[in-house]
Amino acid sequence: MATQFVERIAVETDGSGDDVLLIHGLGGTSNVWVPLMPTLMRHRTVRPDLPGSGRSARVEGPLTIDRFVQAMLRVCSALNVERAHVVAHSMGTIVALHLANVAPQLVRSLALFGPLLSPPDAARPGLRARGEKARSEGEPGMQAIADAIVQSATSSDTRARQPAAVAMVRESLMRQCADGYARSCEALAGAQPADPAQIACPTLMVTGDEDAIAPPQGGRLIGERIAGARVEILSRCGHWTTIEKPGECNDALRRFYARRL
Repeated sequence: MATQFVERIAVETDGSGDDVLLIHGLGGTSNVWVPLMPTLMRHRTVRPDLPGSGRSARVEGPLTIDRFVQAMLRVCSALNVERAHVVAHSMGTIVALHLANVAPQLVRSLALFGPLLSPPDAARPGLRARGEKARSEGEPGMQAIADAIVQSATSSDTRARQPAAVAMVRESLMRQCADGYARSCEALAGAQPADPAQIACPTLMVTGDEDAIAPPQGGRLIGERIAGARVEILSRCGHWTTIEKPGECNDALRRFYARRL
């Protein structure tokens, strides 16, 4: 495994074979993908921390979904990735769908965990308020945000039976740069949907039956607009799918690659 920086974007690469680009969500880092490595060990995985997140926290100016898309294109160019399976989570799925719209020649397939086209309008003020809390309160604010997200975005089973998963979600959020997280919240709050009807590559969508952010019905509606898309719903799972249900996520991804690619 190696880490390099592409224009201040921290990128972990590992393995060899077909390229897989993995795009995390709000509050995540490249570490949300570690649970999927058993399925991806025969590929070259490219796992960036998005601008403003994790080790890519040093960023100037506002963040937007388009800026994330352009950052992914620069990462792929710098690492000679000409065609890749794209795997994404949460806000990263919005980035991935736009990436498939603007660079279809790059995207070989899409595997979307906790998929979103964009936040519902009712959620946008809350995202902006969360960003302001992070910016104004710093580390104490991030701890409060982390605890609130554990309660709202993980399943009751995860909270009761998986203390390591809860700790991982808390740590991922609490280790974020507060200002970078605030800018990421603003990017998500301003996100506009890609056009799913333009997507022609094989597509898998996986969400949890207790996912309040990307609920099953939303995933099904997106799936109806992407020709041939497969939708899987995980039982007793919230929004942090790969951390809450790593075995099931590996199984879903393995079946998808075996059947469709």
